[in-house]
Amino acid sequence: MGTTKTEHFTIQQNELAMLAKAIGHPARIAIIEYLIKVDSCICGDIVNELPLSQPTISQHLKELKNAGLIKGNFEGNTICYCLDENGFEKIKLFFNHVNTYLENKKNQCC
Repeated sequence: MGTTKTEHFTIQQNELAMLAKAIGHPARIAIIEYLIKVDSCICGDIVNELPLSQPTISQHLKELKNAGLIKGNFEGNTICYCLDENGFEKIKLFFNHVNTYLENKKNQCC
């Protein structure tokens, strides 16, 4: 398998690609939706909500956290997770940029 050559792209492009990759799994979308629904939670709550094992959910939480889409802090023996506004702001800005382009283009392509 070849290298990704990420050094040929801007920091912003690499960050956005990492964010997109992190949300590119249905279990992670379900976790994000659950966090929105409950406003915050602990890992055990997510295990009860989704049809996945605790280790699998922990791995998905780790991916979301590493990408900057969720954040967590310890409360006793558990970690309380919530959405990280900064990661979603980057996604929002990108899609706002695309949306502005599409609105201005008015389907005048191809």
